[in-house]
Amino acid sequence: MKYVSTRGGAPALGFRETLLAGLASDGGLYVPDAWPSIRHGASDAPFARRAAEIMGGFVDGEIPQPILEALCSEAFSSFRDPLVAPLRELGENRWLLELFHGPTLAFKDVALQFIGRIFDHVLTQRGERITVVGATSGDTGSAAIDGVKSCRNVEMVILYPKGRISEVQRRQMTTIDSGNVHAVAVDGTFDDCQDLVKAMFNDAPFRERHRLSAVNSINWARVMAQVVYYFTAIEQLHAVESTPVSFSVPTGNFGNVLSGWIARHLGANVGHLIVGSNSNDILTRFLETQSMTASRVVATMSPSMDIQVSSNFERLLFEMNSRDGRATARQMADFRSSGSLSVTSEQFGRWIRPVFRGQRCNDADTLSMISRMHREHGVLVDPHTAVGLVATEACAEPDEPVVTLATAHPAKFADAVERATGLRPALPDHLGDLMTRTERFVELANDLATVQGFVASVSATR
Repeated sequence: MKYVSTRGGAPALGFRETLLAGLASDGGLYVPDAWPSIRHGASDAPFARRAAEIMGGFVDGEIPQPILEALCSEAFSSFRDPLVAPLRELGENRWLLELFHGPTLAFKDVALQFIGRIFDHVLTQRGERITVVGATSGDTGSAAIDGVKSCRNVEMVILYPKGRISEVQRRQMTTIDSGNVHAVAVDGTFDDCQDLVKAMFNDAPFRERHRLSAVNSINWARVMAQVVYYFTAIEQLHAVESTPVSFSVPTGNFGNVLSGWIARHLGANVGHLIVGSNSNDILTRFLETQSMTASRVVATMSPSMDIQVSSNFERLLFEMNSRDGRATARQMADFRSSGSLSVTSEQFGRWIRPVFRGQRCNDADTLSMISRMHREHGVLVDPHTAVGLVATEACAEPDEPVVTLATAHPAKFADAVERATGLRPALPDHLGDLMTRTERFVELANDLATVQGFVASVSATR
């Protein structure tokens, strides 16, 4: 299997090169040149085994299957629940998929614990070192840092928007005492941080000189690993051959819900995909109008979704354009210059309307849902999960089986949960002393030259 750029101007790569490259040299995102055939498996299969089976279809033999299985077993051994991604029933036809049992209490651990291992495996084989650069709206950074903190062959720089993430999210990044990871507070928004990362990747000499690689969901391996839990959730429900199961996904950057679309495209018994947005509702507005128009980022109590540029939508747009990279490149250039992107009625009717639904949710609605979940079900949920639950309620039919993705542990957003319920969720034991650990971070201006200078000073090739 080869991987091609959504913008059509970069060379096709194998899996290992795609993993290490992250962003394509033409600024596009890598996708498989053809989708593999993946079948549902046994309902009682261990998560690590299913992960290796499903991802093996994308790795296509570049990593021997026994080694892939060993990497998955090691990656998921750190999760507090043996199922890794267990389901919690909320009532008839409704479930939560708990994706927060990893070391940093967020869904991104599922992919990034694996990616840390596979990075080190591939780099050790090649005798190489890389500099991983990423932007985070809160959870990616801590999950990425935890995933690579022991990697011998990786230096990591994570940019986060100063003052726009929760204290727990920040401390999970800034209290890691590993010399190969560097947390950087940028005076700007997540979109600013993401733009800085993309600009560094698009600076070809800088990228090559410092061996840059990506850990955001612009890296194909992130999206690939998230496909797994859509399959395993359906298998846990014994719903492989029954009524299709819909999924409600709180999302800002479109990566998690894109993984659901890929699972559906591969043959998983997925029904609808419900997009939950907070007040930064660019995706909901697109589902309503066929037009994606960026506006000002608004700070909310679900900060990981405070995004107005949903970068992973480009991968779906490439499919909608019949895999025409030049057409996709033109649309993305227009979006960057004008802040607006539209699709045709034919594209919308074929690709979007039959699959996607969407609902926006403000902070008042979020607090109300957190309160209701505790009052009616005895369950504490974080604000992002609450956005997904609001979307489920607004968009799903009563007899439609719906799994809402619980994307973060409530203790990561304890202030919001306490405000809604009067209860302050405690961190798990392994993070019990987090608030007293020494922090280590750098503050930088929202300036490309400044950030590049810092990356160069700590890079793997310095």
